[in-house]
This record gives sequence, C-alpha cells and structure tokens, in this order.
Amino acid sequence: MTTWRGRRILPLYGVLAALGTLLLIGIPSDIIPTPLFGREVPVRWWEYPVLGATALLTGAWFSIGRTEDAACAVPEERPAERGTLMSVSVFAAWFAVACPVCNKIVLLILGTSGAMGVWAPAQPYLAVISLVALTAAVVWKWRTKLDGCAPAPERPALVSR
Repeated sequence: MTTWRGRRILPLYGVLAALGTLLLIGIPSDIIPTPLFGREVPVRWWEYPVLGATALLTGAWFSIGRTEDAACAVPEERPAERGTLMSVSVFAAWFAVACPVCNKIVLLILGTSGAMGVWAPAQPYLAVISLVALTAAVVWKWRTKLDGCAPAPERPALVSR
C-alpha cells in the first residue's frame, strides 16, 4: 500500500482488477484469441484500445483505497462508495467490443441484419460513452477518497460592529 497525494493506493487490487477485466471481456469477445470462443465478425482496430482502456480504468478504480483510521473519520461522515457507474460502464464496454452477430441479446432484438446494420455502427459510440463514464467514476472516487486527519478548512468569521 502506498500513499499518493493524500490517498491510499492499493496497486495489487488494481493489477488484479485490470487483469480480471482484460480476461473477462477479452476472452468471451474473442479479442484475446482462444479455442473456447469464436467470432463471426473480425476484431475491429478500435476494440483493442477500448479493451485496454477499460482494463486500465477498472484497475485504477479498484486501486484507490479508503480511509481506515477510526480517529480520522466517522463512518457516517465518509461519502458512500458507489460502484454502480463503474459496473455499468464496464458492462457497456463489453457490449461495445463484443461481436455484433454473436451477441444473442442483440440478435433477438434486432435480428442478423439489424445487428450488422444498426448495432455494429453504434458500437464505437457506446465504447466512447462507456469510457467517458468509467473515467468519471474513477475521478469521482479519486476526489472523494482523501486520507488523513486534516480538518476541513474553516470559514472566516463574520465581524459585526
């Protein structure tokens, strides 16, 4: 565990989360080729950086620690940790890089021609939206996880005459 700019950084959690995200999205979507899964549509050039950025941002989110010092903060005073935005963003990134015709949900809703004509052109936009939301989740967590016992800055008292 390290501290950087007043925040605890847990690098092992970040590395494990990034590796897990890389494998859990990359193997089923066949971006990481394995004999377990196949893909009807070849991997597009932008899917590699989206997968890498998703893994890195997920690792960054998990590496930001929280204050554990009981003397510094009362649990009720700490902001609630919400991983909903991060989870939804990673799930959206998985949909963005997955094969458009291999996805059973997309095929049920749009059919094969809809998957290639509607869903495939929309996937890069979904990838951008998911990366922006994931970046926002990391920034939000970074800004709310300040360590230390420094008191909040006091406001100057109003002087009455």
